[in-house]
Amino acid sequence: MGKVTPLLPVVGIVAPGYASHEIERRILGPIGAEVRELDWGGNRQRLLELLGGVSVALVRDTPLDREAIQRLPRGGGIVRYGVGVDTIDLQAARERGVRVANVPHYGADIEVADHAAALTLALLRRVVSRHQQVLAGAWDIGQREPIHRIADATLGLIGFGRIGRAYLQRMRGFGIGRVLVHDPHVDDATLVGAGVRRARLDELFASSRIVALHAPSTPENRHVVNTGALALMRSDACLVNTSRGALVDTYALAAALAGGRLLGAALDVQEVEPMAADNPLRALPNVILTDHMGWYSEATVAALQEGAAQAALEILTTGQPTHWANP
Repeated sequence: MGKVTPLLPVVGIVAPGYASHEIERRILGPIGAEVRELDWGGNRQRLLELLGGVSVALVRDTPLDREAIQRLPRGGGIVRYGVGVDTIDLQAARERGVRVANVPHYGADIEVADHAAALTLALLRRVVSRHQQVLAGAWDIGQREPIHRIADATLGLIGFGRIGRAYLQRMRGFGIGRVLVHDPHVDDATLVGAGVRRARLDELFASSRIVALHAPSTPENRHVVNTGALALMRSDACLVNTSRGALVDTYALAAALAGGRLLGAALDVQEVEPMAADNPLRALPNVILTDHMGWYSEATVAALQEGAAQAALEILTTGQPTHWANP
């Protein structure tokens, strides 16, 4: 894609957006861009109609498929508030001449690492289950619900990017022991420098007391936690996922947890979001669930909005977004 003729500067924010969009208006206002909130109310036909009136769409988690992308003008754009673009049909956008950009650097590695560590501690220290039992009138629960020491536990990391490394830094503060890493995209020198060891997936699942997922959603990673992997895990092991729901086979995990084949799981993400009412994980006492909020803080929201607005500005003025996902 080469340089394009400047577009009619209309930027549409696909609802749900954020509490305020003054940041986007401040950045895009100087070029005369109108910022619209596309409130489609879950009606797909309404969304398609609204997309037909904008040049650049800013989107959080709403999927944009080929049909939706066809409503945008050639030379237009889509900006994802965040890193992952797996909810956008990149090939369809490329064929249409629609630039797709993301916001890879907004500081969420800090928040996600904090949240992953918080979930790990809550799970291993039984914070949530003890809280519920105390509210129900129980006391002196003791060894009826065993708690295992975190210090010296083996940690298995699937994915060792910025967030995985930040999570490890936090867990080392609690005296974590051996660290096994599975990440084919990280070189040996990086692993040696971090004091961790590369491991095959089967070894990682079989040896780790804590298995933490910090990998992207790719066809290769889909259901990396499956029936076979869960069968390898120790009965005192736990699973923590703050990356992508597609990495875990929901029904295989629910069956393993219900059967007592591992201690528990703490999940900030799901295969299908929002979670369905009949998702079997909802009924299990050894699961901690949060609503895909590991990335969140007021600081990250502001950085996301600023980064997305800057990308929209680049698409509208030069056609060359800095963080271009489908060139």
